[in-house]
Amino acid sequence: EVQLQASGGGLVQAGGSLTLSCAGSGFTLEDYAIGWFRQAPGKEREWVSCISDGDGDTMYAKSVKGRFTISSDLAKNTWYLQMNSLKPEDTAVYYCAAGRRIILSTIRMRGAYDHWGQGTQVTVSS
Repeated sequence: EVQLQASGGGLVQAGGSLTLSCAGSGFTLEDYAIGWFRQAPGKEREWVSCISDGDGDTMYAKSVKGRFTISSDLAKNTWYLQMNSLKPEDTAVYYCAAGRRIILSTIRMRGAYDHWGQGTQVTVSS
């Protein structure tokens, strides 16, 4: 059974940093595209970043590019989201996700991912 466990959220002041982790089990990370999404109160869940399962390309939403870094540790079957220069508008529940054979044109879409973590709250105070 595939399971994803997200952790690392918390409360941080604007300008601060947090690192989110997502530990996967029941699958081999290198065979999957992996990503992070977030959902702020009253808003739709939005794509934040991902690593493709083909070439391993990293991609970022415009709102986080240059501030967030996605990475993975295949040996630990875990991926991370390093978040720097956090802003109040980054406040959301962050979800990790994984999926196989995701076409690049769909990799930013929620429906492309088969497996989801439970979410971890990130709150950025001003």
